[in-house]
Amino acid sequence: MKKRVFVISILAGVIFLAATVTFAQGGATQGPDVVRDPEMEKDSLHNLEAARFYFGKLRKAYVASLQRCEEILAGNPTFAKIDEVLYMAGKSSMNLSEGKGKQAATQYVIREGEKKTTLSSEEFRQKARDYLSQLVAQYPQSAFKSQAEDDLKTLGGAKPNDTKP
Repeated sequence: MKKRVFVISILAGVIFLAATVTFAQGGATQGPDVVRDPEMEKDSLHNLEAARFYFGKLRKAYVASLQRCEEILAGNPTFAKIDEVLYMAGKSSMNLSEGKGKQAATQYVIREGEKKTTLSSEEFRQKARDYLSQLVAQYPQSAFKSQAEDDLKTLGGAKPNDTKP
């Protein structure tokens, strides 16, 4: 009986140690010297959750998803989940270029002072290619890399200048 308790406690200890090692491996980072502001991370995570909601299978609001992703990219480029943001921005742009989703691509408006412009299908394809190429080049360990590479094949491949180390 004592031998079984001893073996079970050893196995429990091994499982506990394995779990802590697994959880210690975090998401995408740009290196050990990346310092993240907790408030910016919290705000970016909120925007990512909103982008996921808009992007979702039932919602398909790709304009809203793209805008949330671009807000994260502009405000917090060192966000811990920036690889997912890049993928979602690229995929949203790609879907808009193909006329998919419940929002018209013309709802994506770029404002420069009083001037408002919309993007053409080809410009959305370029945006998609830019975002996905950046993901593949800068985050080779990302879980989204293979999906991005597949999507890039339909967009003409990764941008050559973004794939160099």
